Amino acid sequence: MSFIETAERQDLRAAVAKLGASYGHEYFVAQARSGLHCDELWFEAAKLGYIGVNLPEEYGGGGGGMADLSIVLEELGAQGCPLLLLVVSSAICGTVISRFGTDEQKQRWLPGLADGSIRMVFAITEPDAGSNSHNLTTVARRDGDEWILTGRKVFISGVDSAAAVLVVGRTEDAKTGKLKPALFVVPTDAPGLESHEIEMELVIPDRQYSLFLDDVRVPADALIGSVDAGLPQLFAGLNPERIMAAAFSVGVGRYALDKATEYAKQRTVWSAPIGAHQGIAHPLAQSKIEIELARLMMQKAAYLYDSGDDTGAAEAANMAKYAGAEASIRTIDTAVQALGGNGLTTEYGIATLLGIARVMRVAPVSREMILNFVAQHGLGLPKSY
Repeated sequence: MSFIETAERQDLRAAVAKLGASYGHEYFVAQARSGLHCDELWFEAAKLGYIGVNLPEEYGGGGGGMADLSIVLEELGAQGCPLLLLVVSSAICGTVISRFGTDEQKQRWLPGLADGSIRMVFAITEPDAGSNSHNLTTVARRDGDEWILTGRKVFISGVDSAAAVLVVGRTEDAKTGKLKPALFVVPTDAPGLESHEIEMELVIPDRQYSLFLDDVRVPADALIGSVDAGLPQLFAGLNPERIMAAAFSVGVGRYALDKATEYAKQRTVWSAPIGAHQGIAHPLAQSKIEIELARLMMQKAAYLYDSGDDTGAAEAANMAKYAGAEASIRTIDTAVQALGGNGLTTEYGIATLLGIARVMRVAPVSREMILNFVAQHGLGLPKSY
C-alpha cells in the first residue's frame, strides 16, 4: 500500500472532480427538492466509465476496485453532489454478483450495472430486526423451479429508480439458529412486491422506501451464490458498503470545509479576515486533520478489500465508516458556525448537508454497532449483545 496514489488514480480523481463541478451542489439540491433524481449526472458519469469503475472489464466495467470507486464518490461529494446509489448499486450489488454470481447472472446484470443503464438496490434492514441481522424474518421457500419470498424491509434507498432489488433473507429451513443469509435478485416490477415511500427530513434525491414481499415468485437463478454460504457472502457486500459510506462522508465534509475556508479568507468583521482568528482557524484546521485521517483509514480498508483480505478489511472498513461520519458531522457543524447566519442560508449551500451528514452516523450501520465490533474483534472484549 502506497501513501501516494498512482498517476491513473490521480487522473481519475481530477476528472471526476471536474465532472462534479460542472453540476455542483445547486443542481443536487434542485433535483432533491423537485422530487427528481440526478439522472443527468448519473448517466454522464456512466458514459465516462465511473459508475462501473470497480466492475470486471469483461462485463464492461473498469476493472478497478473499491479504491477506485471510493475516489469517484468522494470527489463527487467534494463538489456537493454525491451519488448515493454508487454505494448500493455499484459497490454492494455489483461486487456480490461479481464474486458469487454464475456466468449467466454476471452476463445478465453486470453490463447494465457497469454502464449505468441498470440500477439495483439492496434490502437487508427490517422493522423488527434493525441492527440485529440474526433476527431477519424475510423467508424464501423453494417451490419447484422457483423461490417464493415473503417478508418486509425498511429504509431501502432508491427503489423508485431501480430495476431490481438484492434482497437478503433466509431459506425456510434456516429460520432458526445461526444466520445463513441468502441473497436474491428481485425485479422491482415482480408481482407481490410493493414499495411505499418513507417521508424523510433529508434534502437528497434518493428517497427511502418500505418494501412488502407477499409471496413474490422468482426463478431459481435469482439466488446469488449458495444458500449455505453464510455471512462471508453477505459481508462481501457490507464491507464495500462501509468503505463507500466513508467516501460519502469524506466527500461532503471536504465540500463544507472548502466553503468555510474560502469564506473565512474573505469575510472581514474587524481589521482582518475572520480566518486569522484562532476561534475560526483552529476548528477548521481540526476538521482538516480529521477528514484526512478518515480518508487514510478508508484507503487502507479499500486496499485490504481489493487485495482479497476480507477479514482485515472488515475492521478497517468499520473504522473508516465511523471516522468518516464523525469527521463529516463535526466539519459541517464547524462550517455553519464559521459562516454564522450565512451558514444556514440557501445561497451558501451548507445547511442542506446537516441532515445528510447526521444520517451517516446511523446508517448503514450505527456508530454503536461499529464500537461493538471493534471492542469484540479488535480488542478481544466479551460480546455485550
